[in-house]
Amino acid sequence: MELTAVERRLIGLLQENARMTNKDLARAAGIAESTCHEKVRSLQSRGVIHGFHADVDLRALGRSIRALITVRLQPKTTSSVNAFHRDILKAAETLAIDTVTGADDFIIEVAVPDVESLRTFVLEHITSRTDVADARTSLVYEHHRRFVLDFLDSSPY
Repeated sequence: MELTAVERRLIGLLQENARMTNKDLARAAGIAESTCHEKVRSLQSRGVIHGFHADVDLRALGRSIRALITVRLQPKTTSSVNAFHRDILKAAETLAIDTVTGADDFIIEVAVPDVESLRTFVLEHITSRTDVADARTSLVYEHHRRFVLDFLDSSPY
């Protein structure tokens, strides 16, 4: 999907501060408020913008330990995959779960207060399951995120 220069500018501005008023967003983009409103609505209706989110500091919520857990199921059936998704997403520690290709089936992102809580999560929600053939946990030392437009601007595609 091709984006106009104005649409790219709006996306960039919203990624920096999604709480901008339409008036401030229009001014920063150099367009009329009505045009700005229509462009943002168009980006939403076309599925480019899915929503507006708060960037939460997990440490401020007492969740200073983040980890990525890779999991391989055996057997891999539709019911076991669906049950695993459902059960892991119910856990309060889970931030995200991705289904992936390769040696592992899932990558789970969790946030917990301490290493003991991470151990408890892994034991209670992952390794206790009979359908889990393998699980590996990696602590996240640092996390950096790029804005989507930075990625698109540097892409050779």
